Amino acid sequence: MHSTLLRSLKRAYAVVGLPGTLLLLGATGAILLPWLSADGTRPIEDVLRTRLTPPLARDGRGGWHLLGTDAFGRDLLVRLFVGARISLFVGMAGSALSALLGSLLGAVAGWRGGGVDRAIVALGDALLAIPRLVLLLVIAALWSPGLAVVIVVLGLTGWMAVMRLVRADVQGVRVLPYVEGAHALGVPAWRVLRRHVLPNALGSALVATTLGVGNAIVLESGLSFLGLGVQAPMASWGNMIAGGREWLLVAPWIALVPGVALIATVVCATFLGERLAPLLTRPRGNVSRAPSEFPADQPRS
Repeated sequence: MHSTLLRSLKRAYAVVGLPGTLLLLGATGAILLPWLSADGTRPIEDVLRTRLTPPLARDGRGGWHLLGTDAFGRDLLVRLFVGARISLFVGMAGSALSALLGSLLGAVAGWRGGGVDRAIVALGDALLAIPRLVLLLVIAALWSPGLAVVIVVLGLTGWMAVMRLVRADVQGVRVLPYVEGAHALGVPAWRVLRRHVLPNALGSALVATTLGVGNAIVLESGLSFLGLGVQAPMASWGNMIAGGREWLLVAPWIALVPGVALIATVVCATFLGERLAPLLTRPRGNVSRAPSEFPADQPRS
């Protein structure tokens, strides 16, 4: 059993590599560490004795802090993983929403063609012509800042690139012989699209989604830094960096710690996407075989 588990871990590591492992460890820490280190309200005397403690030092109560404390005496390591919960969730949810919207529109555009295709592509081109940060600022300013608003805004402004990838893949797959054979046998178009076209077209979308996680985290942090994203008392890396601005000369670690975590996460997500690209964009199935919808009594070429 142990050898089987070890082989499974080795195969998983061979797929995701060091970037995926670091992201998994970070996500695990974001789930467990704040829960294990939950700290309730404290008297003002304790706050004054523990605030602005440097990294690798002890506070006035004798507690040791790996990354130091902030202006309110909160341990930055715990605070970092509390913010990771929000930043990672927003990044993954916003990227997944944009990938879902882009995949649906790209599949429709590539499958239907004609006026529908031109209309969807024109809409995507118009939105791509506007810098995404400008779109984010305008949309976020129209509604009250919050977690749900940030996720929806990221989804509505990030689907265009995924749409183009899925559209191109669908257009390439739909003219293959086995797809034409399924059409000739009367297989419904929606089933051909679902069973034979989309599985071979979604690899690029998954890669774009993985690469988009880092971009979404950066954009969420930028919105939170400007006060248009996640609002206090909820912690995200963006508002943690914003909260450390006024202490840069006295306690630079308050802003430096979430900033380094943000950069490391974006780099790992980017490398993970590049590592998964050859695996996810590999053609699925054997195009020399007829589709499974072919009846058994039909001759197969």
